[in-house]
Amino acid sequence: MAFNATSLFRTACLLVLTPQCYDEFFVYYNFFNVPCLKAALSKGLGYGIIAGSVMVKVPQILKMARAGSGEGISLVGVTLDLSAITANAAYAFVLGYPFSSWGENMFLAVQTIAIAALVLHLGGRPAAAYAYVAVYGALLAVLLSSLTPMSVLVFLQSMVIPAVIVGKSMQIISNFRNGSTGQLSAATVLMMLAGSLARIFTLQQETGDELLVLVYIVAATLNGITAAQLAYYWNAAPAGKAATAAKKKVKKN
Repeated sequence: MAFNATSLFRTACLLVLTPQCYDEFFVYYNFFNVPCLKAALSKGLGYGIIAGSVMVKVPQILKMARAGSGEGISLVGVTLDLSAITANAAYAFVLGYPFSSWGENMFLAVQTIAIAALVLHLGGRPAAAYAYVAVYGALLAVLLSSLTPMSVLVFLQSMVIPAVIVGKSMQIISNFRNGSTGQLSAATVLMMLAGSLARIFTLQQETGDELLVLVYIVAATLNGITAAQLAYYWNAAPAGKAATAAKKKVKKN
């Protein structure tokens, strides 16, 4: 079969363009069609968010593994974050929304489970870590199956906002009390902030689902506060370690 560059180009473009918008751009050369520009930007950002999500929490996982500690990481906060991610994914999947509007939740869920398991494992509870992963897997299978009524998924999605608020606020409060961000990764926090801001735009364009958009507005706000704490506490030692260091200094003197 002969290589057809035009066909390959069209196929690639249709990943982010509708057939109608492809014609507008490359048949009629109407490159300033605003609805098509917005749709293309939204789709491109959506896939960009998904691509970025593959690695977004990896710096956090590596930082914990290298330190051999989950210090400063709130397990309850991580679990609430995982609950919100899972509810978002199940809700959007069952409603048939485009993968580009929710796909990052799949990768974020895997990485968030890894963080929770590490907190437990590094805290000396390996059995609890295995149980955590197993229970989550069973619950996810039920949510994505026909066993779960749509009304339940809608209810769970409505609970995402309070879950996000409580989960991220617990981390923010923990940082404040410790006078440090502990093992929080700056790269992860900043990527989460950027992703939540971009997702607000893509959801408005691709789904128009006000509930989903509100979730990401709340998440972006709280991610922004956490990012501000990272900057403020950048060179600060945890309160406990600072007190220990101070005591040692007094003893030496």
